[in-house]
Amino acid sequence: MATLLRAMRADITTLAVDAIVNAANSSLLGGGGVDGAIHAAAGPALLRECQRLGGCPPGQARMTAAHRLKAKRIIHTVGPVWGGGAKGEAAVLASCYQQSLQLAVTHGLKIIAFPSISTGVYGYPLELAAPVAIRTVREFTAHTDEIDEVIFCCFSDEHFTLYSRLLGDESIGR
Repeated sequence: MATLLRAMRADITTLAVDAIVNAANSSLLGGGGVDGAIHAAAGPALLRECQRLGGCPPGQARMTAAHRLKAKRIIHTVGPVWGGGAKGEAAVLASCYQQSLQLAVTHGLKIIAFPSISTGVYGYPLELAAPVAIRTVREFTAHTDEIDEVIFCCFSDEHFTLYSRLLGDESIGR
């Protein structure tokens, strides 16, 4: 069975899925944007658990419990800071999606929700990041039947419109 990929306009902290992905900073100790929202919604136990992880380098991923969230788990990944595109940002961004999906497969997580990694304070242009995200997820899921659904959780109409357009008919009516 093919993995369903779809865009959704929602607050990622409210989703009852197997895992939400946190666009974290390398300390994993909370920050702004989606990272801060996830930490606030999950509660102080998330911070304590993240402190024990000792951080995470860009392009890699770590997993924690979801604590007070409806999701079962949180996968934390650190995206690249945009530096103009000639510093390997696309490869690091792709690795964020690959490593997150690999953790999901390893732990039997079937429904995963991603924010738009690195497109906030890290400055990665949305119109360049979204195609990398979708392409990477499509390539990964083409080689496994372990993931049932990947949601690109969009916090703005601009993000939702772009992801919906790039996903095309794949996400319509689902």
